[in-house]
Amino acid sequence: MKAFRDTWKDGIHSYLTYLRDRLTAMHDLLTESGSVFVQISDENAHRVRAVLDEVFGPENFVSQIGFSKTSGLESAFRMPATFDYLLWYSKSLKALKYRPIFLRKENLEKSGYTHCLIDGQERAISSCSASELQRGDIYTRSDLTKPGPGSKYELTFNGRRYTSGKRWWGTTPDSMQRIQKAGRISAVGNNLRFIRFLKDSPTTSLRNFWDDTGIAGFASDKVYIVETNATVIQRCMLMTTDPGDLVLDPTCGSGTTAYVAEQWGRRWITMDTSRVALALARTRLMAARYSWYLLADSREGRAKEAALTRTLPPETPVHDDIRQGFVYERVPHITLKSIANNPLIDDMWEKWQAVLEPLRAELNAAAGEAWEEWQIPRELPATAPPAAAEPHAKWWEARIARQREIDASIAARADVEYLYDKPYTDPARVRVAGPFTVESLSPHRVLPASEEELIETLDAADGARSPADADLAGGDFAAIVIDYLKAEGVKQQAKGDRITFESIVPWPGNFIGAAATFIEGQDGPERRAAILIGPEYGTVGRQDLVAAAREAVDNRFDVLIACAFNFDAHSSELDKLGSLTILKARINPDMHMSDELKNTGRGNMFVVFGEPDVEVLDDGGPCIRVKVNGVDVFDPNTGDIRSSDTKGIAAWFIDTDYDEESFFVRHAYFLGANDPYKSLKTALQAEIDEDAWATLYSDTSRPFDRPTGGRKVAVKVINHFGDEVMKVLGV
Repeated sequence: MKAFRDTWKDGIHSYLTYLRDRLTAMHDLLTESGSVFVQISDENAHRVRAVLDEVFGPENFVSQIGFSKTSGLESAFRMPATFDYLLWYSKSLKALKYRPIFLRKENLEKSGYTHCLIDGQERAISSCSASELQRGDIYTRSDLTKPGPGSKYELTFNGRRYTSGKRWWGTTPDSMQRIQKAGRISAVGNNLRFIRFLKDSPTTSLRNFWDDTGIAGFASDKVYIVETNATVIQRCMLMTTDPGDLVLDPTCGSGTTAYVAEQWGRRWITMDTSRVALALARTRLMAARYSWYLLADSREGRAKEAALTRTLPPETPVHDDIRQGFVYERVPHITLKSIANNPLIDDMWEKWQAVLEPLRAELNAAAGEAWEEWQIPRELPATAPPAAAEPHAKWWEARIARQREIDASIAARADVEYLYDKPYTDPARVRVAGPFTVESLSPHRVLPASEEELIETLDAADGARSPADADLAGGDFAAIVIDYLKAEGVKQQAKGDRITFESIVPWPGNFIGAAATFIEGQDGPERRAAILIGPEYGTVGRQDLVAAAREAVDNRFDVLIACAFNFDAHSSELDKLGSLTILKARINPDMHMSDELKNTGRGNMFVVFGEPDVEVLDDGGPCIRVKVNGVDVFDPNTGDIRSSDTKGIAAWFIDTDYDEESFFVRHAYFLGANDPYKSLKTALQAEIDEDAWATLYSDTSRPFDRPTGGRKVAVKVINHFGDEVMKVLGV
């Protein structure tokens, strides 16, 4: 399942082109049974639907869902919009995976449930007390006829003959007799109605307008400006995926999709261009608590399933495989057809008639009446002889017992609806988020498509990129970066390590975009810094750093400062070229809002995290360990690289078998000046095993096997600002 949000950029035409490209990529990723949901506002629904029709085909349109929002924007020219749309498309409608969601029936009288059957007596709901409603069976009356061709016959009910009129009976005479024996027919004027109890089907299918997701429903406090209500995401996910399926949300925001996917046992991938959004999502996931759902493939789950179905649990091994799903609550789904096809009703009727008929004869003899079964009152008249009391009570006791037995038979043979949003839980246990990693950009390397591209790539890695290809940043963007560098300088972790430039001017180089000077120390010598300005929308790779560093060495610069929004995974392996120090300064994404920030303070636009100081602890055995000592940072006061302690490290991860293409978190550890244990304990509101936590709150890893087959060990370090850097170690 995929999710997408309506994010307008440079006008409707640019957005639709952007959306078409992204949806085309998603179409290729989807499985045949997969779905995509696009959230869109009312005024743009038809435009976006046209794009979806183009990409997925109009034949794969599933539904247009309207859902209420928390609030609507006031306008002097039109009514405020209080709901949005979800456009739901599938990869293949014929193969669509769909799990219906059911809601409990509410506002019963509005739904037609106006009567209650209490001890065999029909009463209006309005005349019943709360205790009587709990004891009785609430029901509605539905038509027994249909407009199309069917059966035409006379039916005798309670001594009166009925016809279907201008319509047709909905079932055969034999089936109608069985429904009558089940006590499911009621006379309303000159017509017969089918008695449908609330317990027959206490839920109703979720329709395509959700009016319970706004302020009066499930709304919650937003932590992000465009955050979608979690209930909306949850319903989309539960309708179209199973536990263990993969969900992709290319617009992370506050991480609602990832949060809901984690809650319901789905795998997830989410992404965003904003570090603020990713930081919010990461905090939300790490501090979340979830209910412990019973797995169908577990001992506890099998025991619960056996209790629900009144069968013996299988003795085959269990594997706690989440792909087998959870144990869900279920409700009956009793229809007129299921009652008509239940032959046990005839047998029960005959059995109880042998009891009821003698009691009716005895009652009539004692009361001096000739009552038929449907004429026997629930309460005897005050004028009735005392001798009639006992047979009257016994008759009604048997009458109620017959109905209960028939109802039980109907319920036992009824279909059930699984409530996929209500799995059974173990209240004694609680879950937290499983392992996940946060990547600043995709670590995968894209292989060139042609020999010419391969040659260009290799040349660039050697510093031989052609001048035509060397313009990493456009002129306007480069001017903005230079302007910020003049005003802000480059910040490092410690306040005293900020690099403040004395001057900075454009530089007409192939890779270097600006030249700057700064004073080393308080009264030290002046140093020259070459500035590599990365692309406005893109990533700086290792080959860019190599080419710029060689150009800086040739022009006798002392330091190379690469400024970019993103660096690829392998650029972190390069921090020096000869005597030239290479600093990688991440640009704050807020720079894209430069016009809006001019009057509000710009903050830290360029931040250098530094290089992790990591060592391998190897005693010659089959296992090794990794120790992180801190982060190597550039000291502008001395021009040297010095090592700081681990206080500035929030978390560090190890890929113990790094293939130089993708980083996989196999070990995770946490550090910091303040022990996160207390914060985690407060956030989870639960006790945590301190011994287990001690293995995670450490600067030294647990032992792990040596990598084999030429693989390496990769260590990724993250600071408290969310910046990350990776170091690859050969063992």
